[in-house]
Amino acid sequence: MSESAQVETNLVEYSVSEISGALKRVVEDSFSHVRVRGEISGYRGPHSSGHAYFALKDDRARIEAVIWRGTMSRLRFPPEEGMEVIATGKLTTYPGSSKYQIVIEQIEPAGAGALMALLEERRKKLAAEGLFDASRKQLLPYLPRVIGVVTSPTGAVIRDIIHRITDRFPLHVVVWPIRVQGETCGAEAAAAVRGFNALEAGGPALRPDIIIVARGGGSLEDLWGFNDEALVRAVAASDIPVISAVGHETDWTLIDHAADVRAPTPTGAAEMAVPVKAELEACIVTFGARLSGASSRLLDERRKALRGASRAIPSLDQLLAMPRRRFDEAAARLGRALTAETTRKRATFEGCARHIVPGVLSRRLDRARDRLRVPSTALPRDMQRLIEQRRTTGGRCADKLSVRSIEQRIAGGREKTSGLCRRLDGAMAISIERRQRRPGEAYRLLKTLSYTSVLERGFALVLDGKDAPVKRAAEVKPGQTLQIKFADDLVEAVAAGRIQSAARPKKPPSPPRGQGSLF
Repeated sequence: MSESAQVETNLVEYSVSEISGALKRVVEDSFSHVRVRGEISGYRGPHSSGHAYFALKDDRARIEAVIWRGTMSRLRFPPEEGMEVIATGKLTTYPGSSKYQIVIEQIEPAGAGALMALLEERRKKLAAEGLFDASRKQLLPYLPRVIGVVTSPTGAVIRDIIHRITDRFPLHVVVWPIRVQGETCGAEAAAAVRGFNALEAGGPALRPDIIIVARGGGSLEDLWGFNDEALVRAVAASDIPVISAVGHETDWTLIDHAADVRAPTPTGAAEMAVPVKAELEACIVTFGARLSGASSRLLDERRKALRGASRAIPSLDQLLAMPRRRFDEAAARLGRALTAETTRKRATFEGCARHIVPGVLSRRLDRARDRLRVPSTALPRDMQRLIEQRRTTGGRCADKLSVRSIEQRIAGGREKTSGLCRRLDGAMAISIERRQRRPGEAYRLLKTLSYTSVLERGFALVLDGKDAPVKRAAEVKPGQTLQIKFADDLVEAVAAGRIQSAARPKKPPSPPRGQGSLF
């Protein structure tokens, strides 16, 4: 018993800190650089300090993980809950809780399958929001004046685009430089698209008519920045048509779905953006030749039509032939007609002359005297009768115009006028009395309906800064300057805030009898 106790006392004693430090050194020396594959669990985003704490797990084990703030800002793929990743870093221990953990220096999705799954999930999410709908697509302008290119300023892509545009149709090319690979690629491209849209037409900086987002080919990881959600939303919201020219023809990114047109290559984007100037010139020459030929053919057709119409019109001799013939015939008939007319007139005159003889005239005069003799005998009698009728009518008028009758009429008119004057005086007095009472009644009615009488009873009128009455407490904002009108003067006040409904009395006190609220 004593020997075993002596053996135990010969063991070296370690403190907890020494054991923890020794384990930390062993773990860090043995696993200074490892790659761990697992599923992210418990990720809630970066801590307030900028560090990220979570765990990597598989179906049988779990290991704590940490990403320091400096490393977090350099990651190409930010961590997401449930993502299967390959983390590169070193193992270490945390003596404070006797746990081991991996300090991650680099993180990437676990193969292309995970990236494709993440990409497909993001694509479905954005498609459900309608960002890829064909109805949102815009038509490219046929002859743009300025083209904006979002790409790297040092790569071969921008040189190919400028060279292709120069060959086809030289115009202004504005380059917005960005990184086409890395963790800041998507954010820079989105800022470039929004920046081009923010330019004003006719301003000091040229506003492009077309935007080309371009990059050369690469792997899925190289092109991942163009799958950024912020970039896709910026392209979908762009008022300027956008051509996506990212990668080769077989490469697809999310902005290819959101862009108005997808080009297979950056060079193809330049070809879509501008037409060929030589072809346009050839078309213009062709159209000019066709216009000239059409004008010539039209003039020839009009000349032929004019000649045909002129052949259908008769000559001057043909037009005057019939009138001349009718004139000659009329001239030939004129002499004979004059002779015949003279003979006929002479016969008529001789017939009339046979009736104008002294005997015939004497008989006509006798018949005329007989017709006049009968009226001449009846004329004195008719005149006498007419004079008697006139005298009778004149006597009647004289009776009416006698002095007595006129005096009677005047007396009756005076009585009627006196009655009308008395009635007029009475009516005028009543009308004047009514008109004198009307202003007083109107003043009493106005005073009764005016709100000033309400103010006299202890109420007040609240006005805002525009002298408009405030009817609801919800219209008053804290700190707003108000004017309170009392019966005698105005008082300015500042609203301190709205009183909570719990602090208000449930039932307002009843106003005194005979009074009421202005509002």
